[in-house]
Amino acid sequence: MIKNIEDLNIENKKVIIRCDFNVPIENGKIIDDTRIKAALKTINYCLDKNCAVILMSHLGRIKTKEDKKEKTLEPVAERLSSLLNKDVIFIDETHGKKLEKACENLKSGEVLLMENTRFEDLDGKKESNCDEELSKYWASLGDIFIDDAFGCSHRRSASNVGISEHLETGLGFLMQKEIDTLSELNSPKRPFSVILGGKKVEDKIGVIKSLAEKADYILIGGGMAFTFLKAEGFDIGSSVVDNEKLSFCKEIIDKYEDKIILPVDMITVKEFKNTGNYETKDITEFALDDIGVDIGTRTVKNFEKILRKSKTVFWNGPLGVYEFTYFRKATEDILKFIVENNIKTVLGGGDIVGCASLLGLKDKVYFASTGGGASLEYLEGKPLPALEIKK
Repeated sequence: MIKNIEDLNIENKKVIIRCDFNVPIENGKIIDDTRIKAALKTINYCLDKNCAVILMSHLGRIKTKEDKKEKTLEPVAERLSSLLNKDVIFIDETHGKKLEKACENLKSGEVLLMENTRFEDLDGKKESNCDEELSKYWASLGDIFIDDAFGCSHRRSASNVGISEHLETGLGFLMQKEIDTLSELNSPKRPFSVILGGKKVEDKIGVIKSLAEKADYILIGGGMAFTFLKAEGFDIGSSVVDNEKLSFCKEIIDKYEDKIILPVDMITVKEFKNTGNYETKDITEFALDDIGVDIGTRTVKNFEKILRKSKTVFWNGPLGVYEFTYFRKATEDILKFIVENNIKTVLGGGDIVGCASLLGLKDKVYFASTGGGASLEYLEGKPLPALEIKK
């Protein structure tokens, strides 16, 4: 069984914490610091234990040298300094004498953040491919390893699984909370409803199959609803569709016809842009040039009827194009309904959590997972590499 941070003797040790600081940054400014704040409990616990703290994280994907300019963790170090009310030492490299000396000289009570671990992907994807030498090297910088990056737990990388194979390892508070909360969905209080949104069906085939067995109702919105609607024979105009998954959607609808709840009306536009020039249409009324961008008011009411009697809800993916202010209303209305009616809801996946945060509702639901793909794979029943550590 994997140990928790509280099971380890970390007093006065040099502790490496793998965090998930993969936050949105525009023009050098952090747009949403939810994931940074989520790591504070583990970091502060280590500081209270008089540890010297070395922080690691990735940020985005690094494919070219030009990517490094926009994917530096320096803004994260600045934000962390403010949140911790103490200086965070930022080292702008992932290996080398500068990093080694800084880690060696790091004193108890001090915090160091090294540069984006995926900078190592420019050299044969060493981070993402869990390179053995890189794993050993990073492990050599500290005494104990704490994995607190649930959002990366479905990845086998040098900075999580790799380090754990060379150091005594424990799970941070965020990682443990994620696992404990998602585990509750294995035997939820019923009725258990699942809300699925977002664009692609392909990315969620496994979790749809898994949750369809467990759930009492599956409410489908977002772009993926159009693939289900087309599979049912509806004309969806110029809306997004995953044609390769039509047969899968039809199979799910036929097998779980009493569980699957599809939209009955949609907000439509003629051009995919943030515009007030839209119409609400029944799903039987789509014109060839109609593009669906949000579920309609009748569908919202149908969803609310089911949610009102639900004891547990899992929600992945927004119900409309929430990036556009005109088409986030349904997602906002359902989120507010859940909060106002105190319905136990777990938000899983970056987009719906980001939307809830944008709307100021994230902290009002039962739990908002920091892991998108990780939460889905966990619910699908897939083993997460970071949870199968041996040390």
